[in-house]
Amino acid sequence: MPFDDGDRPGRGRGTSERAINLPPAVLWLIGINVAVQLLRQLLGEQADQEIILRFGLVPAAYTSDPNHDLLSLIVAPITYQFLHGGWMHLGINMLTLAAFGAPVERLLGVKRFVLFYLVCGVVSGFVHILVYPGSPDPVVGASGSISGVFGAVLMLMRYVGSLTSLLPVAAIWIGLNVFFGLFGGAPGAGGESIAWVAHIAGFVFGLLAIRFFAPRLTNGPT
Repeated sequence: MPFDDGDRPGRGRGTSERAINLPPAVLWLIGINVAVQLLRQLLGEQADQEIILRFGLVPAAYTSDPNHDLLSLIVAPITYQFLHGGWMHLGINMLTLAAFGAPVERLLGVKRFVLFYLVCGVVSGFVHILVYPGSPDPVVGASGSISGVFGAVLMLMRYVGSLTSLLPVAAIWIGLNVFFGLFGGAPGAGGESIAWVAHIAGFVFGLLAIRFFAPRLTNGPT
């Protein structure tokens, strides 16, 4: 049986091996999110609040604030995905991204994966605005994007015959989102409610849209 260079028997810890075997886009996304969180910590609380208000996704800014900064309205659907409510919130999201993002990126490739990830976040954000149009509370976090990636993983499992085993996981995940959204408080949320509508919207979009980002799936299960 032929071996790739990294699989040859007796090979030591080669210089080409990575300590963390994650694809590049996932690593970059994790790195950017961590760097943004560090920068916010260094800038102090007042500057951090200004960042949240300007680059977080504020539904009321789109529906009832004609004087809101135009640049913020344009970039917030992307930038809110890189802001988090704290280190625990960030850590949970990045661990989830590492777990579910890797197989999706390996299927889509770097460019398509990044586009898919960001579009999931944009769609989930705008669904949240539609449901809570007058809310003045900024939405932050990559959860909508990662929920889309999770939905994509479930769809991919269908094509390898393992969807049934993951259905309970999906049901539990949706149930937890609804529970924490309705009753408030979630791990890493600092006692605040989570944007469960955005999470579920991202999940459903990712579940349905992955076929368009991965054309090889359109022929159906084999």
